[in-house]
Amino acid sequence: MDVRELTVAQVMSRTLVAVEPDESPLMAWEIMRRAGVHHLPVVDRRGCLRGVLTREDLTGRWSGGPAEQSRARVHPLLAERRCPHTTLDARLADAAESMIGAGVDAIPVLGESNRLVGMVTATDVLRAVAGRITGRQDSPELMTGMFRLVPVLPRDQEE
Repeated sequence: MDVRELTVAQVMSRTLVAVEPDESPLMAWEIMRRAGVHHLPVVDRRGCLRGVLTREDLTGRWSGGPAEQSRARVHPLLAERRCPHTTLDARLADAAESMIGAGVDAIPVLGESNRLVGMVTATDVLRAVAGRITGRQDSPELMTGMFRLVPVLPRDQEE
């Protein structure tokens, strides 16, 4: 298959973990760590995209300890940046061009009503170029808020 003919739907990652805008940076970090991902979509309760967090976003603004990070929210981390996105029927080459233009290595894929349905990452693009496309187009799966972390501090550090 010619990589120039591939669509976003053929190569995108379909199983995603995401957080809601009012989630804490501590939880976002833990979800990214446990899921082994570098990009974490932020979606509202309807599944509409609000932005994408990266590990760099979280570490670049990290201040304080676990207690402070569990009280903060991720939505302010998205305020200063636009979030390029693409659609299922877009050509992979166009999505890659958008990624390059925005200086990002992942781009969310939106379906009807701006709902997040997938993500194209640099790894997905490399798999396509290497000819490692499975051809399967399973239904998208978006997982949010499946567990909650609460920091446990020693008694002498409690407020």
